Amino acid sequence: MSTVSAVIPTWNRADLLQSILEDLRSQIRAPDEIIVVDNGSTDSSQSVAREFGVELIAFPDNRGFAVAVNEGIRRAAGDWVLIVNNDVALRRDWLEVLMASAEREDAAFAVGKLLRPGSESEIDGSWDLVSRAAYAWRCGYGKHDGPLWSAPRRISFAPMTAALFRRDVFSRVGMLEARFESYYEDVDFGVRCALAGLEGIYEPAAVALHTSKTSLGRRAAHVYYLTARNQVLILAKYYSNSTLLRFAWPIFIGQLLALFAAAKQRNLLPALRGKWQALRRWKEFRGINNGAGAKAQRLFHESEKEIYRLQREAGFDVYWRLYFSLVKP
Repeated sequence: MSTVSAVIPTWNRADLLQSILEDLRSQIRAPDEIIVVDNGSTDSSQSVAREFGVELIAFPDNRGFAVAVNEGIRRAAGDWVLIVNNDVALRRDWLEVLMASAEREDAAFAVGKLLRPGSESEIDGSWDLVSRAAYAWRCGYGKHDGPLWSAPRRISFAPMTAALFRRDVFSRVGMLEARFESYYEDVDFGVRCALAGLEGIYEPAAVALHTSKTSLGRRAAHVYYLTARNQVLILAKYYSNSTLLRFAWPIFIGQLLALFAAAKQRNLLPALRGKWQALRRWKEFRGINNGAGAKAQRLFHESEKEIYRLQREAGFDVYWRLYFSLVKP
């Protein structure tokens, strides 16, 4: 029987950590190992982890999601690695259903359906897709649950809010991009998986609840900074010079609309700082993966076409309505 190691990156919110630990312990198919990676919490999070008797990795400061998850993966002994945020509430059969689907389909990774607490007919997340502008969409986010989000399907991009991975996936494609710190590190990882020919499964029968960005509090400006920066660094990593020229218009429109979205949330300046910082670090990320050339170009283009198809069927969000009014998918 395959073994599972659960990795929980956490920063403050001891109440949420206690809740997810209780959920994991009460699973019909419970993890064989639980590893909590604490990013310098100043509350009782570390005490909670010790009370549950799980393995605790404690950093003296907040080193970001990617660094925390990487350290948890290195310590994990299971055949499968479950990465789960502290603000997720799992139904008792969640892991059992997800494991069964992943093993039946011989998938490299698996994700389930995330719903919003208090409004469980509304999707919080499923799988990810990314446009040619490197703007990612958490498919179904904010949409009413229904048939479109209730069919299993093969996927390339697994959001790491709650995701299960075969241990050897990390040996094949590497760890999370630590320099991203947080946000878009799972998109970057999905790109590498797709380029390596690895596919996952979306299993809607594995249901969990997710309170989006619960731990952010007043850090919203930093979230916009990191998101804006890492979108551009995705382009630096995977696009050749010829692809940058070929996709110049979608990139310009997509990134401009992303700044408008940040401005609407009163976070334009952090987003602008993020873009500027990415341009300053552009050369640092060139030559890493942009040798993928035509393969990466096809991947982003096909992903964008799928965004268009799903948006058209589910009803266009404002960002995507504007984007596709100016960009032909």
